[in-house]
Amino acid sequence: MKAVQYQAYGDYNQNRVVDLPEPQAADGEVLVDMKAFGINPLDNTFRSGHFYAATPKNLPRIGGQTGVGIVAESKSADFAVGERVFVTGRGFGLVADGTWREYVAAPAAGLAKVPDHVDDAHAAAFLAGAGYLTAYLVLTEFTQFKEGQTVLAPGIGGAVGMEAVQLAKVFGASKAISTASTTAKAEQAKAAGHEHVIDLSRESMKDGVMRITDGKGVDVVIDGVSGKLTKDSVGSLAQGGLLAVVGYAGGREAEVDVTDIIWKAATIRGFTMRLFTPEKLGAAQAKLREYLAEKKLQPTVAKKFPLDQAPDAVRYLIEARPFGRVVMTA
Repeated sequence: MKAVQYQAYGDYNQNRVVDLPEPQAADGEVLVDMKAFGINPLDNTFRSGHFYAATPKNLPRIGGQTGVGIVAESKSADFAVGERVFVTGRGFGLVADGTWREYVAAPAAGLAKVPDHVDDAHAAAFLAGAGYLTAYLVLTEFTQFKEGQTVLAPGIGGAVGMEAVQLAKVFGASKAISTASTTAKAEQAKAAGHEHVIDLSRESMKDGVMRITDGKGVDVVIDGVSGKLTKDSVGSLAQGGLLAVVGYAGGREAEVDVTDIIWKAATIRGFTMRLFTPEKLGAAQAKLREYLAEKKLQPTVAKKFPLDQAPDAVRYLIEARPFGRVVMTA
């Protein structure tokens, strides 16, 4: 079978397409004929060698944390041949061989049925980047978000920015705000139904937030960008607000005005999935699938690539910074 495997850490071309034996399903497992795959910025972090598990002993490794496929063989009473399923697994693509291959044998506990109205590419986009899951956990575990409160999630094209503002609306936020680096992307976001998008080529994020919130600031910032925006993320908080630092697409180093932390009585928390038990993650994912089935969430596909163009697909996600998720198809 065709698979994308890391044999060394380095540039995009380390996403190597290789031919490997087809896996066999063990008891309690399901063999899935994979159809579409999400790409996560963490996939790029791992391959480039900038992740804690990127060690020589952890090679070779098949990439990919999530995907969607059709059950080809089942040794679990929970799934039948022919069903379409989401495919995830603890450590997939990082410390265990992942989804970027034509067939995956996975424990039934890591699978879930795909709603009929969602096609393979959009189902893969639903999981890619973990934006919905990150936002859900921040809004329910880091803070008890209440209807009518406000949320800022910078970077409307990225998984966290786009999906956090969608979920905030589901939760009843009075204002769900994001940012765009260019006027063209801001207009694209507004055309897609995102009302409050700050055009950073025209005003600062803090100025835009204060304009939109009548000077009050926001109750929660879910920041997957960081870098130069971190100072404005803290400055955009309302009194007693929370900043959840969930990523660093804009850079790892940041400056802040500490008086904003003090005078706003701000809470700043770092986010990692390792904070949560498998049971907590499973419950959150199940709730998000309910929202998807009810058509309350709208996964967005920016571009599709075939699996054998994995280096180009990952490069496109990281360097083009598209509006929506990048997925691969088998």
